Amino acid sequence: MNESTIYFVQISDTHIGPTQGYTNHGIASVPALQRLVDRINQLPKKPDFVIHSGDITADPDTVSALQAKTILSRLRMPIYYVRGNHDAATDIKTFMEMGPMEDLSSEENRLTYRFEMKGFQFLVLDTMGPLESQPQGYLSSEQLNLLRKEAATDGLPLVVFLHHPVLPLDAPWLDANMLVMNGKEVHEALVAAGDRLRGVFLGHIHQSIQTIRDGVLYVAAPSSVVQFTSWPSDIEIGIQEDEQPGFNFVRLTSEQTMIRQHRFPRP
Repeated sequence: MNESTIYFVQISDTHIGPTQGYTNHGIASVPALQRLVDRINQLPKKPDFVIHSGDITADPDTVSALQAKTILSRLRMPIYYVRGNHDAATDIKTFMEMGPMEDLSSEENRLTYRFEMKGFQFLVLDTMGPLESQPQGYLSSEQLNLLRKEAATDGLPLVVFLHHPVLPLDAPWLDANMLVMNGKEVHEALVAAGDRLRGVFLGHIHQSIQTIRDGVLYVAAPSSVVQFTSWPSDIEIGIQEDEQPGFNFVRLTSEQTMIRQHRFPRP
């Protein structure tokens, strides 16, 4: 493989609970994640790493985190994690094994870090906002300044990972409840990275959506469990029962970002 080419898999919203029989919107999450891990391990092209875009667990508790760790430890490549609104950063730091990275967190219950691999820079931000604002997200002034500094730097091609969507998604219930509240500022900081930015990868919406604005590519991954509806007519949360779980297989080069969307039968 050319050193300027890297492959990674993006997964999201696995919502593992404290028991084997725990369900998320009526779907058992443990067998869904087990099948997802099997699918990734069987890919004809082995990715360099996996990124989990958040909501590893259904609620932040030790039993759920350990159950998720047991399943995800079967992956045959390094894995990195984004904190979702259902996760505790302390649980991720304590229980979930990750590849080499530089911790940028100034608070114990905050997950912010970066890592380099094969000539690319990856920045992971924590968009967990105040509890009263959930499920909306928020990027703190400290992290926003970190993003601005990174975006203004000449350096390696840059990829940003976070949990909450930054821009409106043309679905009323998603736009009212699920976005980063200071998304305009976050987007402006990302635009400043220019051609260096290869993409912004997110979760939270249980749906595969891609959008480009001002040259910034935003990519959401489907959930491994259940998919939400996201039509312009949706004014309240809906479940797409006939839509299968999935993941994104991403190829990055010095000139291009390519996303392959994969679906697999629900267990």
